[in-house]
Formats: sequence, C-alpha cells, structure tokens
Amino acid sequence: MIQHPDITVLYLDDEKDNLFVFKANFNRKFEVITTLSPNDALHELDLHHDEIIVVISDMRMPDMNGVEFIKRAKAKYKNIFYYILTGYGHNEEIEEAIEDKLIEKYFTKPFDALEIEKAILDATSHLRRN
Repeated sequence: MIQHPDITVLYLDDEKDNLFVFKANFNRKFEVITTLSPNDALHELDLHHDEIIVVISDMRMPDMNGVEFIKRAKAKYKNIFYYILTGYGHNEEIEEAIEDKLIEKYFTKPFDALEIEKAILDATSHLRRN
C-alpha cells in the first residue's frame, strides 16, 4: 500500500539503473512514474499533468539537460514542484534555476531518500489530506 497515494512523482534519468533505484526507494511512499528521456517525460506530463505533483530530473542527459527540460515543462505546467538530481554537485546553472524559482532545490547523487521524501512532503503539505 502506498503511504501517500495522492502524490505522484515523475522521475527522469537517462540511466535505467537510477530509475530502478529511485522507484525501489519511493514506490511505497508515492505513485512513481519514471522516464529515460526528456521527450518521454514531457509526454508523461501531457498525459498525467493532473496527477503529477512533483518532477525530479537528472541534470546531465544527452539530448537536453535537466534545467532545459524543466524550463520546457514549467512553461506548460506551472503548478508542479520541480527538482534537480545531480551527480556533479552544485553549479551556476542550478544556482540560477533556484534563484529564478524554476526549481525548488537540488539533490545530489547518490541521493538521500529521507531528504527527498521530506522535501516532497514539505512542498505538498498543503495538498495532503492526512
């Protein structure tokens, strides 16, 4: 049973192993949708934007980086909480995305599941009925 079935998280990463680890960590907490490419993630948003409340994107991907993807997604779907997950740490582009309120915050790989869960629950606390 999912602890917070009213929270759907879309996680985008170009590495299948990372998608597996993310889903294994969070599929009992939230509804989780995973995608391997920014275009697939945009398609999932088009299909499920009424359910998706949180989007977490890898930063470095071949076709489009995480900030570029979030700019495209947020232009269409503003009422979603966006985050970056990166294996490369803080950089100027991430800092600008935070300052411009494009993303809520960023997480580093390997991720701390409790940190991500807390951020999601804090951001969505006004939406939950628990």
